[in-house]
Amino acid sequence: MSGHFEALPGGGAAVPLDEVEISILRSLAVQMLELIGPGDEPAKGEDPLAALFQDGPSEPPSDPALARLFPDAYGDPDADGDGDAAKEEELRAASAEFRRFTENDLRARKREDVLTVVRGLDALAARGQEGGRLELTTDESRHWLGALNDLRLTIGTRLEVTDEDESSDLYRLPDSDPRKPMVMAYLWLGALQETLVETLLP
Repeated sequence: MSGHFEALPGGGAAVPLDEVEISILRSLAVQMLELIGPGDEPAKGEDPLAALFQDGPSEPPSDPALARLFPDAYGDPDADGDGDAAKEEELRAASAEFRRFTENDLRARKREDVLTVVRGLDALAARGQEGGRLELTTDESRHWLGALNDLRLTIGTRLEVTDEDESSDLYRLPDSDPRKPMVMAYLWLGALQETLVETLLP
């Protein structure tokens, strides 16, 4: 897995992907869609505009990966450990209120990012070739960047990756380590993300 993004004249980006890379990316994207969950469709006869303003959840997700994707707006109230119960409760209430009004929209945006990845890969696979060159518009590139970031955050959470791990231990895992395939995907997604960012720079 060595493909990287290159800028296209006039905007956008392109990356060569073989059949295996397409399969891996698509599988990860579909798993991400399942993790984020389906969108909340308005009930039959319900005003779609009113549905936009429905309250979201007020509690952080229990799944560590989802908690990383949808963190508290004001951090973890218990993290500083200063023992100020009133301050912690205030932060908890503020985070809950912020989450209630923003999480549904954030989930919808993350779903759209990942769906852009799936659509692009499906279009590439539909050509009937074993891989090929995927070309993205500037807008699609931004969606891809969001999806790649979320995929890396999720995999990194599952692997319990720290910054120190990324710079050393991850590269030295033996092939016998059961985490090796996931680590290789994590590092590859990082390279794709880095090169895609470069294509978006002025």
